[in-house]
Amino acid sequence: MRLVFAGTPEVAVPALDALLASGRHEVVAVVTRPDAPAGRGRRMVASPVAERAEEAGIEVLKPARPRDEDFLARLREIAPDCCPVVAYGALLPKAALDIPAHGWVNLHFSLLPAWRGAAPVQHSIMAGDEVTGASTFQIEEGLDSGPVYGVLTEEIRPTDTSGDLLTRLAFAGAGLLAATMDGIEDGTLQAVPQPAEGISLAPKITVEDARLDWTAPALRVDRVVRGCAPAPGAWTTFRGERLKIMSVAPDPARTDLAPGTLAAAKNTVHVGTGSHAVQLQWVQPQGKKPMAAADWARGVRIAAGERLGES
Repeated sequence: MRLVFAGTPEVAVPALDALLASGRHEVVAVVTRPDAPAGRGRRMVASPVAERAEEAGIEVLKPARPRDEDFLARLREIAPDCCPVVAYGALLPKAALDIPAHGWVNLHFSLLPAWRGAAPVQHSIMAGDEVTGASTFQIEEGLDSGPVYGVLTEEIRPTDTSGDLLTRLAFAGAGLLAATMDGIEDGTLQAVPQPAEGISLAPKITVEDARLDWTAPALRVDRVVRGCAPAPGAWTTFRGERLKIMSVAPDPARTDLAPGTLAAAKNTVHVGTGSHAVQLQWVQPQGKKPMAAADWARGVRIAAGERLGES
């Protein structure tokens, strides 16, 4: 088939590579979000998908909005048979959905209908799921509600961050998307409607979602830290300033600390939660680089009874 691939971040690149390497289909163009400012100098930078497509000598389309008539006209000229999608980042209008004969097929990082939305991996970790996966489905105008072509499952490991899990799903899902294209092309794969039960939503994680509640159990604190790593990053406050909590380790043996209360030793820093304590491993003070929690504690000289999360 003639394919137009739509995607934007680094997590979409393995799927684009898999389709380029398949030898069975031709990726004739990619659609990606416009260049955006990045880095300390706020220089305009192309998306990872755009950079990979340019390396491969493929036409790159960067519409400000997918409903723009110039973009729709160019898509009609290209006349793709199917448009595979991974984390494109914009809603597709019906006028675009109707152009390819086999529609737009999205690789979504959850076992649909669970975790429909922008942040399925983060929500699955924060909810304490033991298993997640990826699904390929036909995009329709509803939110991640179209019929499903294929799925794969992936165990969530006890120390997984959303970055760890997303990386594994990106590579495993790349194979699933390529196989889905094969099945659509040869007619052996039919999309199956999603069940009406088991629907859950995974909206983008907000800054407030990432704020740690030290009265919650240690297990919940750990899940929020891992689910928000590397972005947007779980956080709390210390002496009135924001402190990013990058990693923790629950310590069931330490039960003497009230929620939020800090206890620093020579090489360890513990903080109380609603159950037992967690050990802080890596933190990032406001305006500074990430550092080991013990180094941070030595620098700020934590006083007896000082707490995290107080305004």
